Amino acid sequence: MPKSQRIAYACGACGVRVPKWVGQCPECGEWGSMEETAAPPRQAAGPGPAATGARRPVTPALKIGAVSSAQAASLPTGVGEFDRVMGGGIVPGGVTLISGEPGVGKSTLLLEVAHRFGEAGYGRALVATGEESASQVRRRADRTGCLSEELYLAAETDLGAVLGHIEDVKPGLLVLDSVQTVIAPDTDGVPGGVTQVKAVATAITQEAKARNMAVILVGHVTKDGGIAGPRALEHLVDTVVHFEGDRHSMLRLLRGVKNRFGPSDEVGCFEMTEDGIVSLADPSGLFLDDAPTEPTPGTCVTVTMEGRRAVPVEIQALLGKSVKDGAVPRHTVSGLDLARLNMVLAVLTRRGGMRLLDREVYATTIGGIRVREPASDLALALALVSADQEIAVSADLVAIGEVSLTGQVRRTVNADRRVSEAARLGFKTAIVPKGSVSERHRIEVVEVETIIDAKQAAARTWARRG
Repeated sequence: MPKSQRIAYACGACGVRVPKWVGQCPECGEWGSMEETAAPPRQAAGPGPAATGARRPVTPALKIGAVSSAQAASLPTGVGEFDRVMGGGIVPGGVTLISGEPGVGKSTLLLEVAHRFGEAGYGRALVATGEESASQVRRRADRTGCLSEELYLAAETDLGAVLGHIEDVKPGLLVLDSVQTVIAPDTDGVPGGVTQVKAVATAITQEAKARNMAVILVGHVTKDGGIAGPRALEHLVDTVVHFEGDRHSMLRLLRGVKNRFGPSDEVGCFEMTEDGIVSLADPSGLFLDDAPTEPTPGTCVTVTMEGRRAVPVEIQALLGKSVKDGAVPRHTVSGLDLARLNMVLAVLTRRGGMRLLDREVYATTIGGIRVREPASDLALALALVSADQEIAVSADLVAIGEVSLTGQVRRTVNADRRVSEAARLGFKTAIVPKGSVSERHRIEVVEVETIIDAKQAAARTWARRG
């Protein structure tokens, strides 16, 4: 490196620069994330245009009523759940960043989106891939039926070549898979590093705004599940979504994180099949076990909120034998929060008069969905009570509520929407916190104040319906 060019270090997580290497980033606290980069050149002393406040030509400011919103209108792609998360569809000139674990199906989903974009008559779609060859993408297109005449493929890792393809094809939609694999030759840094990722994303974003071209960037994720690269990348784009799911499950969730054109808390549901990815407008059946002829002890249904969507989820619990003195019992969860399971076990032991802390406990959800919100506490508690007493909870009952350390059942948000969804699916009884439901529903609503009240209500309901 020339003597005139100084050396600095940049954090791979947040992008902050420091003059010398340190083991931990002083800004975000990440360990081992500092990478060598070229420091920006020192500015010559003396006042410049920015320092003196010199005027420069600018676009005149307009009254807000005179600004057209037509350019921010969404174009529906026909992939229903994708359009739902995006706020109605793809916005010309908008840049979207999608992340997800390797193999979850990001490329398959975006190939379907690009195919539908071309089929809808919005213009050409260009898929530029640095992860795979064009023939590999073509094989996937054959399998999923994505062979639109307006869909173009290019296998490139050079930023200049990608920009050249954009100039030749003039697409209305660009899918870049992935932003970490593209190299900007005129920029220092290794491929996928902070400097390179920022340079590539900035160049593509400028091209998107200049051509009014929609762009979808695929981003790698770190071992912690965050988007790899500088944090500034998320601020640079208009929309950030996360594609998640278990490889061993058919369910995939597209979760909105940031959206300048619509709600940022929306969730789309997909099913992975041999023929590609299929949107699930009503995924409720995936999270409920096939109804047996008789209710089974250790199960209870709750209604959780995935974005703005109310989804019923069946929680199952199994209790093993008590461990010997001094041994640590095994508590295992799948799709649930282990900390909340331990808390519910402690509340049932201390406030409910049960002895559960010395027993092996296994709890899971059906369908591979992850439930993290406190509103599932009550259903988990009733499933544990049912498993302990070998008494089945009624199959047409749902339980919604957060359990506090005092044994109280606390209110949850969107209680009316949850109860309405349970009624639509044919459930007959809903156990909810007292005062949480303000509307009338076509379902029997039982309000409870404590975990003891909930246990008694569940027992009465099962006795009446059994």
